[in-house]
Amino acid sequence: MKRGGFASKWRHRRAASAEPIASGGSTIGYKTDHVEVGVVQLECVFFGPFRDAVGRKTVHPETDAETVGDLLRELESSYPALEGELLADDGDGLAGDTVVTKNKRNVTHVDGLETTLEDGDVIRLVPSVYGG
Repeated sequence: MKRGGFASKWRHRRAASAEPIASGGSTIGYKTDHVEVGVVQLECVFFGPFRDAVGRKTVHPETDAETVGDLLRELESSYPALEGELLADDGDGLAGDTVVTKNKRNVTHVDGLETTLEDGDVIRLVPSVYGG
């Protein structure tokens, strides 16, 4: 199954608990607990040519993206006209001088593409040459 898109879905992780599993007096491993990681609902606001590429100013995606970088990869995949416009070709940063904010704070001043996403976040995407 292809990762990405904005379908409502749940991902599952395995997390080790602190309790070892013992058999015949010797420890053979650790018990794992099932942990569900849910989707988040975001508001993405596009400016200038990004708005033209998406076809509207605001979208409200449900996503399992955990970071801004994950979200930008999903947006480029979901909107072909955005491909290569948000992320640098090497995938290590933003394309050009694109500005991405999370709740009005520039993500480059937080954790860059590794900035974590939470339910209800507002993400604004502004191309480098957009202005008044």
